[in-house]
Amino acid sequence: MNGLNSSAPRTDAPATFKPIAVFQHTEVGAPGAVIDVLEALGREARVVRVVDGQEVPSDASAFGGLVFMGGSMSAHDSWPWIAQELALIRDADRHGIPVAGHCLGSQLLALALGGEVRRHSQPEIGWCGITTETSQTADEWWGAHAGQDLQTFQWHADTFEPPAGAVRLAHGAHCRNQAFVVRDLHLLVQSHLEMTPALVHLSVERNGHQLARENALANPAASRYEDVLLDLSRRTQSMHLPLLRLYTRWTSRCR
Repeated sequence: MNGLNSSAPRTDAPATFKPIAVFQHTEVGAPGAVIDVLEALGREARVVRVVDGQEVPSDASAFGGLVFMGGSMSAHDSWPWIAQELALIRDADRHGIPVAGHCLGSQLLALALGGEVRRHSQPEIGWCGITTETSQTADEWWGAHAGQDLQTFQWHADTFEPPAGAVRLAHGAHCRNQAFVVRDLHLLVQSHLEMTPALVHLSVERNGHQLARENALANPAASRYEDVLLDLSRRTQSMHLPLLRLYTRWTSRCR
């Protein structure tokens, strides 16, 4: 993530701060820029590689915060680790430990806290715009990025309804529920702000057939196949500063 270290508001984390667990569910759903952002903010990140069979912890209190990344599965699937992650999110919530979720992770977070996850009317794939809100809460989370149109990377067929009391941080033209915060503590982000050029290439290599199918169906929420891989350095870097801003506030709540 070029340029992040020079612009990041670095903090030296006290030794008493607990590590932040980052859950990776698939190879394509790697943490990407999330690790760089956490380290730029002075926080230790520990990746829990569910994709490789690593066990999901049962006690959230060992961590200062939890981050759940994306994946091709549904939050309603019967994989044992999904039930374990839902239980871990609820344990974190009971103890006031912040949780953040990206794509599938946002859906797991919504479902665990009393929201809903369902099939969306159409898959949202590729470079899709979202609009950040202009409320006081949105200003606190987005900073200078509040009230802006942001180009973000998407790859999802499901959507979520947030739990009661959630405050909207962003909406999209093709999928309205894009970002929310719950009790100024838990962060739900549908889009993939964490993408790097390598991860975009891997997404297309593994799942490009899905994008080609949606193009054939004239899905307006799917980018043109030939456009997805263009100008990746600039496009991905443009998402990392908003991601840094969100995590600056989120980590300030982490222990």
